[in-house]
Amino acid sequence: GTGRIGQWHWKGSVVAQLLANIEWSEPILPPVVDAAWEAEIRRRGAQVSEADRRVAPNPWLREACLDLTTYHASELPQRLFHIGMMVTAQENSCRYCYGANRAYMKILGYSESFISRIERDVHMAELDDKERAFIAFCRNLARSRPRPAKADRDALVQLGYAPLAVHEMAFLVAMGCFYNRIGILLACPPELKFERFANGIGGRLAGWARPLLRLLPARRGHTRPVPPIDPARLHQGPFGPVVATLAGLPAAALLKKTLDHAFASTVLPRATKALMFAVVARTLDCRESEVQARGLLASEGMDAAEIDTALATLYSSRLAPGQSGLLSWARDTVNYQTAAIQRQTRALAGDIGPAALLEAIGVAALANATVRLAMLLE
Repeated sequence: GTGRIGQWHWKGSVVAQLLANIEWSEPILPPVVDAAWEAEIRRRGAQVSEADRRVAPNPWLREACLDLTTYHASELPQRLFHIGMMVTAQENSCRYCYGANRAYMKILGYSESFISRIERDVHMAELDDKERAFIAFCRNLARSRPRPAKADRDALVQLGYAPLAVHEMAFLVAMGCFYNRIGILLACPPELKFERFANGIGGRLAGWARPLLRLLPARRGHTRPVPPIDPARLHQGPFGPVVATLAGLPAAALLKKTLDHAFASTVLPRATKALMFAVVARTLDCRESEVQARGLLASEGMDAAEIDTALATLYSSRLAPGQSGLLSWARDTVNYQTAAIQRQTRALAGDIGPAALLEAIGVAALANATVRLAMLLE
């Protein structure tokens, strides 16, 4: 369908498709085998994935992906974690993440009928009102047309969720959107061996081993202890007010580190990254995030008129040669049809090269996550 956000038109949308219906292209960037990095992944108790090998050339992005996939929810029940991650991947039409999350649920002992009813979003007697509200929140935040408001957060608290649990829930959905976009914009090939195993002997074994499997952590590796962080420091650095909504959670340190390192990277200029965040904020109608992005741009010497022009035209003279399409592409990563955004990303790769493209993918994904999470401020 077609819609309108602000002064921009967009075509297509993220819809909750079933796994078999998602169009998926050939990979856009090749895998890179970095022996030292893969040893580090294994040292942390994780398995090397298709995604790991495609983000390997970019230090901050590969670290963010590993931190996220080894994150252990501290406030959210594991059952809701599993459901939320699958629903988020489905809403974002990420064939890579959706297939892996669905398979992992099978390995953990969830029945095919349970999973199928969740993904078809039908009423389930085995879910209570709190769980149904959680699933609706996950879908709405992942979809963000429009983004949930702070009132939706308050409604979950009224249903009995602890405020920290709701904030962790929002973080995991937002960062699920981050990881989903990494998979989509790279056209990461599905982990078919794992999916086949889950649908075969792995799924059958889960039937009798279900009580034991439910005790497994909802992650692929070990969680490293997160040093406590001074709440005052959370406000410092890019998008500090958004990071500060996670005070009291390990997620705060993860998001702060990711944002700090992303903006410190020199692959793309800092102003280019801030412009991409501003475009995503405008597309998602998030005034708070746009204010934060404008602050970053002002620190790079851009005045209000120059910023307004860039947001109105999706072009800035600050963009490097060959990167003129970067802002319109960033806008299109918010609401998309998977096949179309993969074609756009492949074309962009020809214009800017693999290193810049990989960083741009990370920045666009991180902007989509950060702006979604900013609903906790509003």
